[in-house]
Amino acid sequence: MNRKNALFAGHDEGGSRWGIWASLIGTCKLNGVDPYAYLKATLEALAAGHPQSRLDELMPWSFRQDASGSD
Repeated sequence: MNRKNALFAGHDEGGSRWGIWASLIGTCKLNGVDPYAYLKATLEALAAGHPQSRLDELMPWSFRQDASGSD
């Protein structure tokens, strides 16, 4: 199914990026996490200077929606 969805990515690198995003969103869904809330909170944490040594806290299986402060 992913091959069909990534068919028009435009370039091999675009297809690779699509695969990364699709995998991340699929992992969110498997862990019962809203992908939009997860991506929003994670990108905000990275922009705020989340330490690289604690990236495991930003994985979908560690995400808590009640702590995300989403609207």
